[in-house]
Amino acid sequence: MNKNVYLQDLSQKDYKYIWDYQADLLQSIVDLKIQNRRNESSIQTKNHFLFVEHPHVYTLGKSGDMSNLLLNEEQLKEKGATFYKINRGGDITYHGPGQIVGYPILDLENFFTDIHKYLRLLEETIILTIDEYGLKGERSEGETGVWLDVGTPFARKICAMGIRTSRWVTMHGFALNVNTDLGYFDNIIPCGIRGKAVASMESELGRKIPTDEVKEKILKHFKNLFEVDNYIL
Repeated sequence: MNKNVYLQDLSQKDYKYIWDYQADLLQSIVDLKIQNRRNESSIQTKNHFLFVEHPHVYTLGKSGDMSNLLLNEEQLKEKGATFYKINRGGDITYHGPGQIVGYPILDLENFFTDIHKYLRLLEETIILTIDEYGLKGERSEGETGVWLDVGTPFARKICAMGIRTSRWVTMHGFALNVNTDLGYFDNIIPCGIRGKAVASMESELGRKIPTDEVKEKILKHFKNLFEVDNYIL
């Protein structure tokens, strides 16, 4: 099993460009797995982790409800935002500047073959990361992602998650609100959940947070939880 992970920080990139790039990486891994089985060979598959920040964009998961987008096409243009219906799980979410988006493209057969465990470890990665800033992240039953003040009238989501898998290879991932303009969430019903607010590290702590610092902490906890051997740049 190959537990090395190729790491790329892609700065700010268009959503569609990165979606296609993820799909290409996933397909190359899947193709190699098929080839290995056909030829009874054991060529190691690669694992990847992409960091990216997107320009303003709304994405709707495959089981999502279009009515959770509260803007029409003209209003999207006025906001400088784009919209994509995509192939991950979950409903609607927003990506934009000041948000850390992480896309692990992992062959889970290099780690463990358990999608539930994969999602819980992604959540735990973020929970441990924001704990270093004094924020108590929690899981909310039946609602993937990381939340604050679960079980109270003030529950709010700080990190959204949605994934897709094919032959145990993952794509899509998480979006952690660091210095995000939360006003853009007013144009959707986030994750299709009415009456729940969103939060950012900046809104909770009252200051801008260095995103590179947060990324380093995410990578540290991801490495420990997934028992990654090395990051390869």
